[in-house]
Amino acid sequence: MSTQGALRAISDLHVGYADNREVVEALRPSSPDDWLIVAGDVGERMEDIVWALTLLSERFAQVVWVPGNHELWTHPDDPGALRGVARYEQLVALCRRLGVLTPEDPYPTWTGPGGPVRIAPLFLLYDYSFLTPGTTTVEESLAAAREAGIVCTDEYFLHPDPYPSRQAWCAARLAETERRLAETPRDLPLVLVNHWPLIRRPTEVMTHQEFVQWCGTVHSADWHLRFGVTAVVYGHLHIPRSVSYDGVPFHEVSLGYPREWRRFGLRSDLARQILPAQPAARLPFTSAGFGGGSA
Repeated sequence: MSTQGALRAISDLHVGYADNREVVEALRPSSPDDWLIVAGDVGERMEDIVWALTLLSERFAQVVWVPGNHELWTHPDDPGALRGVARYEQLVALCRRLGVLTPEDPYPTWTGPGGPVRIAPLFLLYDYSFLTPGTTTVEESLAAAREAGIVCTDEYFLHPDPYPSRQAWCAARLAETERRLAETPRDLPLVLVNHWPLIRRPTEVMTHQEFVQWCGTVHSADWHLRFGVTAVVYGHLHIPRSVSYDGVPFHEVSLGYPREWRRFGLRSDLARQILPAQPAARLPFTSAGFGGGSA
């Protein structure tokens, strides 16, 4: 086992699937000093999320978590599940009991190899501003998706309460997060972590462009340039790879659904090493991405 710690990242564990649960059960650090970023979509049901975050927090020196859309679902099979902001606050409270850091905590500093850097876990949601090609309004974009038979399951399970819409919740998260980043000292570079990609470019390889509107917001498109960022970590697309945009490495670190990762086998770097930085390399992926309505 290595004696040097590393900053690692993974997302889209989806431990409600038995095969994915086995993968997470086998996940271990390479050093007792490893930190692990979990970039959302651990699971839908609270008992699954508790199981996974408890396991990972016991194995890694520090876990940093951001919510994905699946954690925010009010699933009909999850007894007593809360809605919207109350659901998110319940997840934050769980993380604090486990010692897992969240977007509501002070930004931690990684001082191991490749550091020091400040890690900024974000929760931004999406606002449908990644419009379907050929459309000019959110209404047209959503109509085009419905006509193509593509509707994200969020439309049924991800409630924005007490906000009137997911767009309004996203706007509030954007405003608060941008303010906080602007006030963060520039003495250290930042690693930005968000479940949804901060820019649209990673979604351009997806087969179903109608789904892109559930994948982020145009309002974070320049954050990797404005805030002294050394790396960006995200998930959601189920297209694991590392690509540089504007000279900044963007790491998509998802496990994905069993039907997806079985196509190529499990990656050797399942808990991707973010720091110390490794030589840039494009990883195998499928351009189909999640291709359906439940990512």
